[in-house]
Formats: sequence, C-alpha cells, structure tokens
Amino acid sequence: MFHRRSLLLAGAAALLLPLVHLADTPASKADTKADDKPAAKKPADKPAAKKALSVAHIKLSGDMDEKAPSVDPLLGQLGETFKGKIDRIKKVRTDSSVQALLLEINGVSVGFGKLNEIAQAIAYVRAGGKKVFAHVESGSTKDYLLALACDDVCTPEATWLMLTGLRLEASFYKGLLEKLGIKADFLQMKEFKGAAEPFIRDSLSDANRKQLTAMLDDFYENELVDRIVKGRPRQKFTADRVKELIDGGPYSARAALSAGLVDRLDYFETYQDTIKAQLKAEEIKLVKDYQKKTQEEIDIFGLYRKLLFGPSKGSSSKGPKVAVIYATGPIMTGKSSFSILGGETVGSETLVKAIQDAEKDDTVKAIVLRVDSPGGSALASDLIWHALKKSKKPVIASMSDVAASGGYYISMSARKIYAEPGTITGSIGVVGGKMALRGLYDKVGIKTESITRGKHAGILSTTDPWSTTEKHAFRSLMQDVYDQFVDKALEGRIRAGKKMTREQLDGLAGGRIWTGRQAKANGLIDELGTLEDAIAEAARLGGIPRGKEPELMFLPKPKGMLEALLGSGLGASVNLGATIRQVPGLAEQLRGVDVLLGLQREPVWAIGPFRLELK
Repeated sequence: MFHRRSLLLAGAAALLLPLVHLADTPASKADTKADDKPAAKKPADKPAAKKALSVAHIKLSGDMDEKAPSVDPLLGQLGETFKGKIDRIKKVRTDSSVQALLLEINGVSVGFGKLNEIAQAIAYVRAGGKKVFAHVESGSTKDYLLALACDDVCTPEATWLMLTGLRLEASFYKGLLEKLGIKADFLQMKEFKGAAEPFIRDSLSDANRKQLTAMLDDFYENELVDRIVKGRPRQKFTADRVKELIDGGPYSARAALSAGLVDRLDYFETYQDTIKAQLKAEEIKLVKDYQKKTQEEIDIFGLYRKLLFGPSKGSSSKGPKVAVIYATGPIMTGKSSFSILGGETVGSETLVKAIQDAEKDDTVKAIVLRVDSPGGSALASDLIWHALKKSKKPVIASMSDVAASGGYYISMSARKIYAEPGTITGSIGVVGGKMALRGLYDKVGIKTESITRGKHAGILSTTDPWSTTEKHAFRSLMQDVYDQFVDKALEGRIRAGKKMTREQLDGLAGGRIWTGRQAKANGLIDELGTLEDAIAEAARLGGIPRGKEPELMFLPKPKGMLEALLGSGLGASVNLGATIRQVPGLAEQLRGVDVLLGLQREPVWAIGPFRLELK
C-alpha cells in the first residue's frame, strides 16, 4: 500500500514538475502595503541612513487584453488584464509608501480607446501631487503619445521617435481568391457597410473611403496633434508647428530632443539619477513591477489533489456588487473559443449565461457590459442584446477600442453608453454572403454534382454563386435583419433619453463608422468616459451608496489553464497559428479571414470592416 502511494505521488510530481517553473516567487518587500507597520529603527550607534524616497515602477507594453481576470484553480493568477494595469497606476496616488511613478514604455499596441484610459489614469496620479516619469525605449507613435501624459519624457540616445503621422490600411483579397478559383458572392446593406469590400473589390469604394478619411482626420487632429500640443506645454507648440514636426519625422533621439519633443536622453538605470534630482531626494528606491500580483508557490501534491478532485469552491461576499461582463473579440453563436491567430471570440451561449448568472445573483445590483469587438454574427449579437434587455438590473455599456456593428448592437440595450473619444463605433448595418468554391474544386480535381428540390435549395451552397432569384431572396432576408437593427437601435436611444426619429437614425446608420467623439456629438452614445466612469454610474443606478466603492464580479468566468487546453480543440492549429505569427505582418493580413471562415455557417453578419489597421 505504501509502495503504490509512493508511486502515485512520484507520478504526480513528474507530471506537474514543469508547472513549478511557472510560479513566481513570493511578493517582495517592495510590495509592502502602505498601512503595514514601519520597520524598526536602527540602533543609535549606527550611522543614520540617507533620506530615501520610493518610486513605483510599472511596465507598459503589448495589447493589454480586455477580459475578466483569469484565476486558474490550479495555478492562481494568470497574466494581467487591462483593468488590472489601470488599477495599479491609480493606486500610486493614494499609496503613501511611494512618492512618484516611473513608467517603462516599450511596444504598446492598443487603440486610442485604451490609450486614453491609460492617459486618464496617469493624469489622476499627477492630480494627486505625485510626479510621473516616462522612459520610452522604442519610440513608436503610441508609446510616445502615452509618454506625453507624464511630467518628464526620456529616451535612450540610440533610439528613435517614429513620429510620422497616422495611416489606415485595408487589405483586399479579391485577387488572391480569383487566383484560387474562388468567387466571393456578397451583399451589404447600404453603401457605407464596407465589411465585404476586401473580398469583392480590390480598392476602397468612394463611400468607404469618404468615411474612413473622416475618421482618420478626427484621429489625426485630436488624438495625435492635440495630444502633442497639450503634452508639451513648455514648448508652447501650436497645431501648425506640430504638423510641421510630424511631416519632418521620423527623428533620431538627439533630433527629437533638439526639437523639444522629449525632455532628455538617458538609459533606464541612469535616468533614475534624474528622477532623484527632480524629487530632491538623497536616494530613491525603485519598487519594481509595483503592485503586480504574483502567483503563490505551487504545492505539487496540492495540485495533484486538485487535478483528481477539482478545486475547492471559494465563497463570495454578501456585499453589493457590480457585474462587469466582458465581450472581447468577434461575436459568434455558441461558446466562446480561441482563434488560431490569437485572441478570443465572444460566444453568444457563453455571454448569455454570464448575463443570467449576474441576473440571478442577489448581490449584483447592476451590470456593466465592457465591449471591445468589431461584431460578427447578427444572430449571436441579437441573442446577447435580448438577454441584456430582459435584465431587471440596470445595464451600462462601456466601449473600449472598438464597439462596431455587432459590438454596437449588444450595447443598444444599455440605459447609458460610455465610450472613449477614440473608440471606433457605429457601423449599424449588415452584410452576408458566401464563397463559391467550384473554380477551386476544378483546379484540384474535385467534381461536385447536386440534386435539389426547391428553387432556392442551394442558396447556402459553397459550390456555386447565387442565381438571380437566390440573390433577390437573400437581399430580402438581409433587409429585414437591417430594419430590426435600426429599430432596436432607435428604441435603445429613446430609452436612454435621446430625442431621435427613425429618419435621423437612418442617416447615422447604413454602415457608417464613427469615432467615440463623433458618436457623442450625433447621439449614438451618451457619455465620453472610462470603464471606471461606467462602473460608477452603474453603482449609482443600482442603489449602491455614493462614496462606497462597489465590489466587482467579473464575467464570464475564465477557464482554467487545463480546461482551456483540453477543451479548446486547438490541436495542430496551435502550431499553425504559432507558425503564422512568426512571419512579420502575416497574422495581421490574415486576421479577419479566420473570422470569415467562422461565420460561414450563418447567412447574415453584423460586422465592421475586416482588418482595418490604424498605424
């Protein structure tokens, strides 16, 4: 008996040994909370220590996922969410144990929605009287714009500042499809609905070019030029001067310093001497990765027990809560899943269940729907919209970088919609179609015959394009879905207190896309604000006393690591996705095509333009 038990434990250790290396070390003394007891004084006969000030250090890089915090039942906290990053920045203001904040910025790839939320968090710290310093290692435009929210901007002298303006890129696949013998047969309701253009055209339509140009102009003037004007007050830049500087880019670090675009050139380690001088401190102590949560050391036998019997269920507090429900990625019917090119999909089944869970929980007083999605399935979007509309609890929508088409659809049931000035939203419209593959089949030697009963039995067949009558029937179907979209949008706007007619909304719909700033002006959203603003409003509507910070419940509950790996069905596609991502730019070119393939089983889609890259 002892021998069998020993073998079992040894097997568990061998199975789980690789996981041990995933665990972080325990929290360091640098992460000590402000209200911990002060360290004991040194004996009087020892020389007094130099006056030292603590500086919080936080890294900003990557795309900063919008999702519920992932706490694996086996491994604990996994990764960090965008909200977690914002919370760490804002914590600096009220933490008496740190006197300043140093942001290490390198390779941020977020939209203008998230960028503005980070800038707001930095402004919050500065408004509390604490300085914020930025060290920008590789000066991309987004990195630089974030640094402009700080008191001081520093770069290494051998780097560069890629201040060259903004551009929108749209890729077109018509030529590729033709070479493969594939015909894209698509219909899109109204002239501005450009989601199908990459597959049926080889250039932008006049209508789509017009609206994209208007959106780019808004971003250029407000998110780029105006940020630089306001972010460099000592230089007293005018908008015209900033545009001249943009047209003169890119810049070496030395040229950027000479032009007044940055404050100093220095390496990260020696930049701390400048911070020390500005804080008038004898010494500074850098609190690396300030407030970043660490995983607990893994108990190998505890892990084995959890694998056999499952994790213990934690208890939830009885205090009033706001449920924050994340809708991140393309919207599909069924359960949420992973894409081989990175990111997740929003499954209608998964999100509806999350809404129902929040509805059934008596401690949840209100719901915030956090949307970062270009849309997808019209049916899935409607199912999510309906579940939110049925909720007896107040619903507030908070838009991140993108909440367009289906992303706007699911937001329409909210009592109030918040967006960032740089959010991409709107795109009220539908598109539908199929890929006819007979030409491809002929090229590879596949012959297809069909026997049908019913004039339109082959309307969803992927072998041949539509006949004239099939196309007419499909257009009627799409028209009805579009009319429902507009009607429900109008219903939502009136419920939110907007005085708007069907004709007025029709003029804002038709597939048109807007920035959050434009959407606020035309009435498609209600307020410009952050996720925190939306949570505060939800708490107010839910009757949570003012001044009492609500507890948050994050939904849908993320899958644990093993559940995700065992249930995702990724298999060889993981290797394929990893291979594709190794080729620079290829994953970006193909992203959207994988969404298209996932939508092929449904006839009508509410999705914004595919692979619209703003750089």
